[in-house]
Amino acid sequence: MRRRVVVTGMGVITPLGHSASAMFAALLEGQSGIDLIRNFPATSFPTTFASEVKNFHLRDFIKNAAQYANAGSNTQFALSAAAQALADANLLDTTGVDRTRIGVYMGCGEGGEDFATVMAGCASAVDEAGYKTDPVKFTARAIELLHGAAEAELEMNTTPAHLAEEFDLCGPNFNCLTACAASAQAIGEATEMIRHGDADLFVAGGSHSMIHPFGVTGFNLLTALSTRNENFRTASRPFDATRDGFVLGEGGGVVILEELEHAKKRGATIYAELTGYGTTGDAHAMTDPHPTGRGAIQAMKDALKNAGIGAADLGYINAHGTSTPANDETETLVLKGALGEHAYKIPVSSTKSMLGHLIAAGGVVELIISILAMRQNVLPPTINLHHPDPLCDLDYIPNTAREVKGIRHVASNSFGFGGQNITLIASRVER
Repeated sequence: MRRRVVVTGMGVITPLGHSASAMFAALLEGQSGIDLIRNFPATSFPTTFASEVKNFHLRDFIKNAAQYANAGSNTQFALSAAAQALADANLLDTTGVDRTRIGVYMGCGEGGEDFATVMAGCASAVDEAGYKTDPVKFTARAIELLHGAAEAELEMNTTPAHLAEEFDLCGPNFNCLTACAASAQAIGEATEMIRHGDADLFVAGGSHSMIHPFGVTGFNLLTALSTRNENFRTASRPFDATRDGFVLGEGGGVVILEELEHAKKRGATIYAELTGYGTTGDAHAMTDPHPTGRGAIQAMKDALKNAGIGAADLGYINAHGTSTPANDETETLVLKGALGEHAYKIPVSSTKSMLGHLIAAGGVVELIISILAMRQNVLPPTINLHHPDPLCDLDYIPNTAREVKGIRHVASNSFGFGGQNITLIASRVER
């Protein structure tokens, strides 16, 4: 028998709240976290809005916050979410827990780029025509301008390292960056490691912010972002016929994954069991999903098989649902291909309509949302869905939260650039 893995703690930092309960309440009300970009001057960009974390201070969550003055927002979001999750699981000060059996598995991207300093270095080394930069001159100026400790913090491996040091977590330590699927993949892989006996607990999740000039420029060049600058609060409209791109978000989330008997022995609160994990690659393109959805269909089928349930057992699906023309149409095909006739009977919503796309952090936050929906018997809506796309013809819970009863299994999809596909299934714990 494989070891069973449960969720015993949760924490988030998001544009709609700095705790799981606050975020979920805002989602049920249909609130939007989208506003004009304030992280940097963006008025000249094709997209001038995003879903930013607001009123966040690391000192509210970490006592020695000054130690992380050079850390990016990715690390600060992760530290704060982990502090919440560990406290929720009663693991911050618990004695008698073997810290060598507590691992860290994160799916973290960057938390900012040193744009101003890099550009100053480039400007000082450009030729008279303004077309070429002398690398020797740039290096000399960069040595004067750049801060070594701050530059080191741009590496994605620093975030799980900081988590391990801050909370004395001495087990396996990993970070994966499989684009928008990263934190979901981190949770899936951590679950497998606990099942196989490599650890008893994992701090798992992800954090990310690409709301900086390089990030917004890149997505604008890919024509992936919405450009509804006049109506930005309603710009994220998954499965709507008028959708024109996703809204960039930021944030972080962490779940505490724990072997069931270990959790029961110490009297932990058990929120759900991680029963299903499916992971595949499209083997198709760097930015576009496979037109038939073949990889994502297989990921969903694998997750159902891994969980030992059928399509009819699912009570809710949190869709990847980005609000891009390609994703939403393809994901509808995926749900039909994986679930058959049951696709029309299972409620689905995209909370990116309210949170925006948290990129690497999206998977963990959306899993937490799915678990809370199952526990509280109420499903968050897909807001801004007023003109249904005929090709997106499933039950996407338009605009208003829905009360339900008896949900035992929920699924969360995360699909990343490059063709990474992850489906996680969480279930009520059957004692």
